[in-house]
Parts: sequence; C-alpha cells; structure tokens
Amino acid sequence: MIANFNNAISAYRSAASGESATVAETVGGKAVNPGQSFSDMVRDAAVESRETMMASEEITQQAIVGKAELHDVVTAVSAAEVTLRTVVSVRDKAVQAYQEILRMPI
Repeated sequence: MIANFNNAISAYRSAASGESATVAETVGGKAVNPGQSFSDMVRDAAVESRETMMASEEITQQAIVGKAELHDVVTAVSAAEVTLRTVVSVRDKAVQAYQEILRMPI
C-alpha cells in the first residue's frame, strides 16, 4: 500500500514538473503502462488477435502437409475460435453503444 502511494506521489510530481513518468504495472502477467491511451490498447488487442488468427492458419496449413502435431492444431484452432468470439462480441457492443448514442435526444 505504501509503495503504491509513493509511486502515485512520484508520478504526480513528475506530471506537475512536465516530465513523463513511465510506470509499468503487471496485469495478468503482462506489463501494462497505465498511461497507455484507449486507442493504443484497442490497436494492440487488434494486432494480437490478428497474430493469433495468422498463427492458427499457419499451423493448420502445416497439418495439411503432415508437418504439425494434432495437439498443436487443436490448440491453435481453439485459440483462434476464442479470439474470433471475443472480436465479434466487442464489435457487437461497439455497434450497440453507437446505436444508443444515436438514439439520445439532443
């Protein structure tokens, strides 16, 4: 608790003096910069999703020619399926939010 308070104070001092503080936190084993913008986070998630889908396609193609293990193929296809479901859910929520904004009275 004290370490977080000290980090907050130093970040505040850095921001007040015009310096850019680079404080990294760990969320789910992954380093996260709390100063990262929303658009950067979305871009990173999209890039990661694309890489997952491309890796799955590559392993599937290797399996077709007999160069990949069945376990690897099943794992890659499962990861691609979860990624696709997540992307579709995010898209649906974004469209729903946009439609709610359009329905708001002016």
